[in-house]
Amino acid sequence: MKCPLDKNDMIMVEHRKIEIDFCLECSGVWLDSGELELLVGVLNAEGADLHLNELLSKPAGQGKWRCPICAHKMNKIWLGKGAKILIDSCPLGHGMWFDAGELQKVLREMEPAGAPANTTVIDFLGTAFQATHGKDSKG
Repeated sequence: MKCPLDKNDMIMVEHRKIEIDFCLECSGVWLDSGELELLVGVLNAEGADLHLNELLSKPAGQGKWRCPICAHKMNKIWLGKGAKILIDSCPLGHGMWFDAGELQKVLREMEPAGAPANTTVIDFLGTAFQATHGKDSKG
């Protein structure tokens, strides 16, 4: 799959049978339709009490990036419970694009209180993406 921002090939990282597409160049993340729900399900299994409809807001207009699956311009939508993050979502429902660090911010906000270190999906994502993307660790 090609990154919607820089058109580079993305790599696929798998966590608990959830395939997460990651761009090594810009550190963006693509989640296919249903994968955010699966990540929320993992968090719920770790002690959170969340529902995806609590996280989504109405579209905030059309963005400039195109869906890597259908090439339609993606919609901007607000995602999160408290400090909402503006992400890109395919208008045909193919998936969602998260710029560098946005997915981790959204999931961190939803992390269950008292979760053991290095066991949550957020810790996995941070470790996997930092390990594969040296630019973030160089500062």
